[in-house]
Amino acid sequence: MRTRTVVLAALAAGVLGIVAGLAVNGPGPLLRTELGQRAMQGAMSAVAPPAPDGLQVATRGEQVPTITLPGLDGAPIIVPGDSAGRPLLVNLWASWCGPCIEEMPELERFAVEQGANGVQVLGIALDDQAAVEDFLARIPVSYPIAIDTPGPRDSGVQLGNPRGVLPYTVLIGADGRLLKQRIGPFSHGEISGWAAP
Repeated sequence: MRTRTVVLAALAAGVLGIVAGLAVNGPGPLLRTELGQRAMQGAMSAVAPPAPDGLQVATRGEQVPTITLPGLDGAPIIVPGDSAGRPLLVNLWASWCGPCIEEMPELERFAVEQGANGVQVLGIALDDQAAVEDFLARIPVSYPIAIDTPGPRDSGVQLGNPRGVLPYTVLIGADGRLLKQRIGPFSHGEISGWAAP
Protein backbone atom coordinates (compact mmCIF):
# COMPACT_ATOMS: atom_id res chain seq x y z
CA MET A 1 0.00 0.00 0.00
CA ARG A 2 2.82 2.41 0.92
CA THR A 3 4.68 1.71 -2.35
CA ARG A 4 1.53 2.38 -4.33
CA THR A 5 1.05 5.73 -2.57
CA VAL A 6 4.64 6.75 -3.28
CA VAL A 7 4.31 5.79 -6.97
CA LEU A 8 1.03 7.69 -7.32
CA ALA A 9 2.54 10.74 -5.61
CA ALA A 10 5.56 10.61 -7.94
CA LEU A 11 3.32 10.34 -11.01
CA ALA A 12 1.17 13.24 -9.81
CA ALA A 13 4.29 15.35 -9.21
CA GLY A 14 5.56 14.50 -12.69
CA VAL A 15 2.27 15.49 -14.34
CA LEU A 16 2.18 18.73 -12.33
CA GLY A 17 5.77 19.44 -13.42
CA ILE A 18 4.85 18.99 -17.08
CA VAL A 19 1.76 21.17 -16.73
CA ALA A 20 3.77 23.87 -14.91
CA GLY A 21 6.49 23.72 -17.57
CA LEU A 22 3.95 24.13 -20.36
CA ALA A 23 2.24 26.99 -18.50
CA VAL A 24 5.54 28.84 -17.99
CA ASN A 25 7.39 27.99 -21.22
CA GLY A 26 4.54 27.20 -23.61
CA PRO A 27 4.56 24.06 -25.75
CA GLY A 28 7.94 24.92 -27.34
CA PRO A 29 10.03 22.40 -25.38
CA LEU A 30 7.53 19.63 -26.07
CA LEU A 31 7.40 20.46 -29.78
CA ARG A 32 11.18 20.15 -29.98
CA THR A 33 10.90 16.42 -29.25
CA GLU A 34 10.14 13.72 -31.81
CA LEU A 35 7.19 12.55 -29.69
CA GLY A 36 5.79 16.10 -29.57
CA GLN A 37 6.21 16.52 -33.31
CA ARG A 38 4.45 13.22 -34.03
CA ALA A 39 1.59 14.20 -31.72
CA MET A 40 1.29 17.61 -33.40
CA GLN A 41 1.37 16.04 -36.87
CA GLY A 42 -1.33 13.56 -35.88
CA ALA A 43 -3.55 16.29 -34.41
CA MET A 44 -3.16 18.49 -37.49
CA SER A 45 -3.88 15.61 -39.87
CA ALA A 46 -7.01 14.70 -37.89
CA VAL A 47 -8.55 18.14 -38.40
CA ALA A 48 -7.24 18.82 -41.91
CA PRO A 49 -9.51 18.70 -44.94
CA PRO A 50 -9.06 15.61 -47.06
CA ALA A 51 -6.44 15.81 -49.80
CA PRO A 52 -7.83 16.60 -53.26
CA ASP A 53 -8.66 13.57 -55.38
CA GLY A 54 -5.63 12.06 -57.06
CA LEU A 55 -3.07 14.03 -55.00
CA GLN A 56 -0.29 11.84 -53.63
CA VAL A 57 0.61 12.79 -50.06
CA ALA A 58 3.82 11.60 -48.39
CA THR A 59 3.59 9.62 -45.18
CA ARG A 60 6.40 8.87 -42.79
CA GLY A 61 8.40 5.82 -43.85
CA GLU A 62 7.00 5.79 -47.39
CA GLN A 63 8.35 7.05 -50.73
CA VAL A 64 7.87 10.76 -51.35
CA PRO A 65 5.85 11.48 -54.51
CA THR A 66 7.80 13.21 -57.26
CA ILE A 67 7.29 16.98 -57.10
CA THR A 68 8.55 19.26 -59.88
CA LEU A 69 8.77 22.99 -59.16
CA PRO A 70 10.45 25.95 -60.83
CA GLY A 71 13.62 27.29 -59.25
CA LEU A 72 14.21 31.01 -59.00
CA ASP A 73 15.81 30.91 -62.46
CA GLY A 74 12.86 28.99 -63.91
CA ALA A 75 14.76 25.71 -64.26
CA PRO A 76 12.84 22.72 -62.86
CA ILE A 77 13.77 21.30 -59.46
CA ILE A 78 12.63 17.71 -58.91
CA VAL A 79 12.02 16.46 -55.37
CA PRO A 80 13.36 13.97 -54.38
CA GLY A 81 14.85 13.11 -57.79
CA ASP A 82 17.52 15.83 -57.84
CA SER A 83 18.97 14.73 -54.49
CA ALA A 84 21.06 12.09 -56.30
CA GLY A 85 20.93 9.40 -53.62
CA ARG A 86 21.70 11.74 -50.72
CA PRO A 87 19.48 12.80 -47.82
CA LEU A 88 17.48 15.95 -48.52
CA LEU A 89 16.16 18.48 -46.01
CA VAL A 90 13.24 20.42 -47.51
CA ASN A 91 12.11 23.59 -45.73
CA LEU A 92 8.81 25.23 -46.69
CA TRP A 93 8.65 28.93 -45.93
CA ALA A 94 7.32 32.31 -47.06
CA SER A 95 8.75 35.82 -47.04
CA TRP A 96 5.87 37.03 -44.81
CA CYS A 97 6.38 34.28 -42.18
CA GLY A 98 8.28 35.69 -39.17
CA PRO A 99 9.43 32.32 -37.72
CA CYS A 100 10.55 31.26 -41.24
CA ILE A 101 12.72 34.34 -41.55
CA GLU A 102 14.22 33.81 -38.09
CA GLU A 103 15.34 30.27 -38.95
CA MET A 104 16.87 31.12 -42.37
CA PRO A 105 20.36 31.82 -40.94
CA GLU A 106 20.26 28.45 -39.16
CA LEU A 107 19.30 26.67 -42.38
CA GLU A 108 22.09 28.49 -44.22
CA ARG A 109 24.60 27.52 -41.51
CA PHE A 110 23.52 23.88 -41.77
CA ALA A 111 23.69 23.88 -45.58
CA VAL A 112 27.22 25.33 -45.56
CA GLU A 113 28.29 22.87 -42.84
CA GLN A 114 27.05 19.93 -44.97
CA GLY A 115 29.08 20.96 -48.02
CA ALA A 116 28.83 19.10 -51.30
CA ASN A 117 28.62 15.60 -49.81
CA GLY A 118 26.30 15.93 -46.79
CA VAL A 119 22.58 16.43 -46.42
CA GLN A 120 21.29 18.64 -49.23
CA VAL A 121 19.05 21.57 -48.33
CA LEU A 122 16.20 22.89 -50.47
CA GLY A 123 13.90 25.76 -49.64
CA ILE A 124 10.42 25.85 -51.13
CA ALA A 125 8.83 29.26 -50.91
CA LEU A 126 5.04 29.17 -50.86
CA ASP A 127 5.04 32.73 -52.05
CA ASP A 128 5.15 35.19 -54.92
CA GLN A 129 8.44 35.04 -56.86
CA ALA A 130 9.00 38.83 -56.71
CA ALA A 131 8.56 38.82 -52.92
CA VAL A 132 11.00 35.90 -52.60
CA GLU A 133 13.61 37.58 -54.81
CA ASP A 134 13.28 40.81 -52.81
CA PHE A 135 13.66 38.89 -49.55
CA LEU A 136 16.70 36.93 -50.77
CA ALA A 137 18.37 40.15 -51.97
CA ARG A 138 18.35 41.25 -48.31
CA ILE A 139 18.96 37.84 -46.69
CA PRO A 140 20.73 35.61 -49.22
CA VAL A 141 21.16 31.85 -48.87
CA SER A 142 23.44 29.52 -50.80
CA TYR A 143 21.04 26.56 -51.06
CA PRO A 144 18.51 26.30 -53.92
CA ILE A 145 15.06 27.80 -53.62
CA ALA A 146 11.98 26.59 -55.50
CA ILE A 147 8.73 28.53 -55.84
CA ASP A 148 5.24 27.14 -55.34
CA THR A 149 1.77 28.63 -55.12
CA PRO A 150 0.03 28.02 -51.78
CA GLY A 151 -3.15 26.01 -51.99
CA PRO A 152 -4.75 22.61 -51.42
CA ARG A 153 -2.40 20.91 -53.94
CA ASP A 154 0.87 22.64 -53.01
CA SER A 155 4.15 20.88 -52.27
CA GLY A 156 3.65 21.33 -48.52
CA VAL A 157 0.45 19.29 -48.66
CA GLN A 158 2.22 16.69 -50.81
CA LEU A 159 5.00 16.50 -48.21
CA GLY A 160 2.55 15.79 -45.37
CA ASN A 161 1.53 19.27 -44.17
CA PRO A 162 -2.25 19.33 -44.81
CA ARG A 163 -2.88 22.44 -42.69
CA GLY A 164 -0.19 24.53 -44.41
CA VAL A 165 1.58 25.55 -41.20
CA LEU A 166 4.89 27.37 -41.83
CA PRO A 167 7.72 26.82 -41.39
CA TYR A 168 7.52 23.13 -42.15
CA THR A 169 10.52 20.90 -42.74
CA VAL A 170 10.92 17.31 -43.85
CA LEU A 171 13.93 15.03 -44.03
CA ILE A 172 13.93 12.68 -47.02
CA GLY A 173 16.32 9.74 -46.94
CA ALA A 174 18.79 8.90 -49.70
CA ASP A 175 16.27 6.24 -50.82
CA GLY A 176 13.49 8.84 -51.27
CA ARG A 177 11.52 7.92 -48.15
CA LEU A 178 10.06 10.49 -45.77
CA LEU A 179 12.03 10.09 -42.53
CA LYS A 180 11.04 13.07 -40.38
CA GLN A 181 8.61 15.97 -40.29
CA ARG A 182 9.01 19.19 -38.34
CA ILE A 183 6.35 21.81 -37.68
CA GLY A 184 7.78 25.15 -36.54
CA PRO A 185 11.20 26.77 -36.62
CA PHE A 186 14.55 25.35 -35.61
CA SER A 187 16.59 27.12 -32.97
CA HIS A 188 20.35 27.63 -33.25
CA GLY A 189 22.27 24.35 -33.54
CA GLU A 190 19.13 22.21 -33.55
CA ILE A 191 19.08 21.11 -37.21
CA SER A 192 22.35 19.17 -37.03
CA GLY A 193 20.99 16.81 -34.38
CA TRP A 194 17.57 16.56 -35.99
CA ALA A 195 18.96 15.67 -39.43
CA ALA A 196 21.54 13.20 -38.12
CA PRO A 197 21.02 9.59 -39.27
